[in-house]
Amino acid sequence: MFEYMLTKEQIKIRDEVREFVRGIPRQMILDMDTDTIKFPKEFLREAAQRNLMGCRYPKKWGGRDMDWVTTCMIMEEVGVIGYEFACVFGVGAELVCDAIILHGTDEQKEKYVKPLLRGDLFAAECLTEPRGGSDFFGATTKAEDCGDYYLLNGQKRFIVGAEGADFFLVYARTHPDAKPQDAITCFIVDRTEGVEVKYLYGLMGCRGGGTGRIIFRDVKVPKKNVVGKIQGAQAVFNTMMIPERLGTAAMTIGAARPALEIATNYTSRRKAFGQVINTFEGVSFQVAEAVMLLDAARAMAYATARAVDERADMNLIRRMVSQSKKFITESCQKVVHNSMQVMGGIGYTNVFPIERIYRDVRLASIWTGTSEVMAMITAHEWYREYFREKAKQKTRDCEMDAPEASDEEKVYDDEDMWKKGW
Repeated sequence: MFEYMLTKEQIKIRDEVREFVRGIPRQMILDMDTDTIKFPKEFLREAAQRNLMGCRYPKKWGGRDMDWVTTCMIMEEVGVIGYEFACVFGVGAELVCDAIILHGTDEQKEKYVKPLLRGDLFAAECLTEPRGGSDFFGATTKAEDCGDYYLLNGQKRFIVGAEGADFFLVYARTHPDAKPQDAITCFIVDRTEGVEVKYLYGLMGCRGGGTGRIIFRDVKVPKKNVVGKIQGAQAVFNTMMIPERLGTAAMTIGAARPALEIATNYTSRRKAFGQVINTFEGVSFQVAEAVMLLDAARAMAYATARAVDERADMNLIRRMVSQSKKFITESCQKVVHNSMQVMGGIGYTNVFPIERIYRDVRLASIWTGTSEVMAMITAHEWYREYFREKAKQKTRDCEMDAPEASDEEKVYDDEDMWKKGW
């Protein structure tokens, strides 16, 4: 943790989170990984009782009026006990609550946000469908207007927290003929008649987080449960991308950190060829790379958090959040890889938890938007940003700082070939 980046109040909250994390029973972690615990309600209730959930929301609704820098710090520290813990912690308190806080009514906040942050209710976000997840606007789950309510039919899968959720944030198509961006509505759907949840996935890692499939069959959803505007899910989704992706990035740092710490301790004690192995370049260089990647990841996360807190240009935030998610999750996977590598065969066993961490963090570059999708967004926003700044003509044109910088040899298409040099 970069302590110098935090205020005294933020350090105090960080220490609160660390105390909470230290108190999580070892057996709970083991039982999560074996799916003996299918959803950690007691963990979430304890976090809520300590007022650690949704800290950046107004006190009026159960938060602590904190900011995104604080949130990233909390997510990092929660991630230390296991990626799956941070997943379920963030899905309800950061994703679902964020949508309702920013786009919902006071009635919705009173009914859903306050009890969720107290630990009385649990929630899950329902975005991914069997047909895919990254293509948000291709959703086929539909909700038909029936006067006082909508009739919801469809299927969602890979839904973290589904097993334990009391209500769901669901995106569904409400206008079959509209453009995809104008066809989807966001709903709060109570776990009621017609909602079928199946806990059925044999996950590689991140077990015990309640990940399941949800089928909605003729579910009556009152119109007062619409979040935002009818056909206005795009606005909800655009703001949700921040907690989804920045939150994911921050918690991945926390999940990878123990692997590096374990490897550091092990390589400082393990001897081979008559020497402690951390004196070998083959070991120390890999540890050094892991340290640098973790520091770079943390620096990017907190720079992005600061941009969000300062309400920077939304296109810039979109780029920073996307590149943070890609760079940090991939960097942290490399941190865990290096940590296992320097430990050798014992790192591949369950004598140490690195094998579990390795399995868990593999999810990081897939969920809440794959690395490939993050790269596309980053490139798109960078090109737009570059040409917008170039048009202002307030910076040096470095392209001209070459001996033969004339335009004559700069051929960009077939037509140029016949215009230049003749």
